[in-house]
Amino acid sequence: MILSVSRRTDIPNYYSDWFFNRIKEGFLYVRNPMNHHQVSKILLNKDIVDCIVFWTKNPSKMIPGLSQLAGYSYYFQYTLNGYDKSIEKHVPDLDESIDIFKNLSCKIGKEKVIWRYDPIFISEKYSLSSQIERFRYILERIASYTNTCIISFIDMYVKNTFRLQDIRQLTNDEINEFSKAISQEAEKHSIKIKTCAETVDLDCFNIQHGSCIDKKTIEEIIGCQISGKKDSGQRLECGCMESREVGSYNSCLNGCIYCYASYDEASVINNMKNHDD
Repeated sequence: MILSVSRRTDIPNYYSDWFFNRIKEGFLYVRNPMNHHQVSKILLNKDIVDCIVFWTKNPSKMIPGLSQLAGYSYYFQYTLNGYDKSIEKHVPDLDESIDIFKNLSCKIGKEKVIWRYDPIFISEKYSLSSQIERFRYILERIASYTNTCIISFIDMYVKNTFRLQDIRQLTNDEINEFSKAISQEAEKHSIKIKTCAETVDLDCFNIQHGSCIDKKTIEEIIGCQISGKKDSGQRLECGCMESREVGSYNSCLNGCIYCYASYDEASVINNMKNHDD
């Protein structure tokens, strides 16, 4: 079994104490977001959990306790965009985030820290050229601390569109220009770039379709082959393996305006207030 921790919220940032407590107890409960009354119990025995995939924008609170995961295989999907507070309200400043990224990589190994540059969009402040320059800035500073970068272009959801009035998607020409520029930079540093849940074909820029819960990555980390199929609960374009999702919507205080998972700040604050580690 693969655990996704979590697409729905930033557990390493806000709920690491809870997660470590659940590891200690050997199980956790997760509520079905489509049916509030349906609660599932997930066992966390080491012989059941093949790999844990953490998703975060700030794992600094989890790093000191990683020794509690001894015997588990895991890796991090670390989103590092460098957007300002108007876009990512409570995410650390870029240079601080880069330092945290390096610290995590040094502790667990760069093969276990995947850099996410996601989502990519255009606005009055964030032009195509500025996106390329910021990608280059980050890449130059973390190239020795990761092997892989996952990119994704912004999707507009009903739950976030009203917050994105100054933001638009890239045109096909802009996607090609961006991809060509970043692939050239990545090649200099031997960094592989893959897309997340995208239909666009960027093979000509040496950018392949990728997956965040990735079979090959997991096999390399755990040292053996695994069986599994595509996660039918995700979008058609998503190539992730099936996993057990353990997070809850409207429970992340990062305040990213593009987020589809935490779209009601009042509910987020209330849910966090009621949370018990």
